Amino acid sequence: MTAMERVRVGIVGSKFAATLHVQAYRTNPHAQIVAAASPGPDLARFCREHDIPSFYSDYQEMLKRAEIDLVDVCVPNFLHKEVAVAAAESGRHVIVEKPLATTLEDADAMLEACAGNNVKLMYAEDWIFAPALQRAKSIRDEGGIGEVLYIKAKETHSGSHSPYAQKIKFCGGGAMIHMGIHAVGFVRWFRGKEVVEVVGKTSGGGAGNLKLHSLEGEDWAAGVLTFEDGTFAMVEGNYITLGGLDDEVEVYGTRGLIKINLSQGSPISIYSSEGYGYALEKAETTKGWTRPSVEEKWSLGYPQEISHFVDCVRLGKEPMSGVRDEDGRAALKIVMAIYDSARTGRSVELC
Repeated sequence: MTAMERVRVGIVGSKFAATLHVQAYRTNPHAQIVAAASPGPDLARFCREHDIPSFYSDYQEMLKRAEIDLVDVCVPNFLHKEVAVAAAESGRHVIVEKPLATTLEDADAMLEACAGNNVKLMYAEDWIFAPALQRAKSIRDEGGIGEVLYIKAKETHSGSHSPYAQKIKFCGGGAMIHMGIHAVGFVRWFRGKEVVEVVGKTSGGGAGNLKLHSLEGEDWAAGVLTFEDGTFAMVEGNYITLGGLDDEVEVYGTRGLIKINLSQGSPISIYSSEGYGYALEKAETTKGWTRPSVEEKWSLGYPQEISHFVDCVRLGKEPMSGVRDEDGRAALKIVMAIYDSARTGRSVELC
């Protein structure tokens, strides 16, 4: 297959995730964003700010009119299936933000549509490309910590302001599907093994939450995962953490230990009595002692993730482990098992 000179991209969405992805495409000389679609009133401003030449209030019109090789789905979770299936049926390759879908039935429909139309479905799990996590995996692979026995991983902050994160029908759940799914996808990729059993616990949602009583889903969740070799992982997602985005990983081996502070591990310490513009995502203040991020998006893997997906389309490659369509489905299946376990009070076995 001859390599494409440029991959023409159509973005569906114009909010937080779409902005992250557009910024990442801008670092890649082989990607060209040719169109965006969103019913929102801020679409024209979004396109002006990011020099996107054409825009549509209906993504179906974009699929009909625009010359696009790759559709990047950055819409609320409950719309992932609808947009991905339409893109696949129009013959375009597809990127979908996490979670892959809000139900396994929707995820299966997406996988089937993309396979049936011979297009790629790629799962945007940025943790897989985070330099610190990739370095940790390379050290593990060379035997630096012996055999892995146990992993702890979490993503937490003070809560999403998106109206679509407040309702289960839109998001699929609460903090675990929105935040903890990063940790779920990471531990499965890092171990290279399948999860066979899940035990989960969550806050009750609504009045049963620890803090965010207006949130329909849970504001705290954790799961203990058992791998096929009998080793374990614990994953967490919560909306009760102040001080900014907090992504942390610990890996325990027979001959060593790895600790990673993915989001707050800045080499810079600043004391400010007045405060300043920006420290890191979701930080409530910049007064006092802070650790401002350096190259935040790069540290979290966004440009590298997008470059990989562009190369998969441009060069006809298959996505790497951790960001394939089946990886997105597997992460969603584990999250749903955490919810099932929390609801029933029993462990859930995965086939």
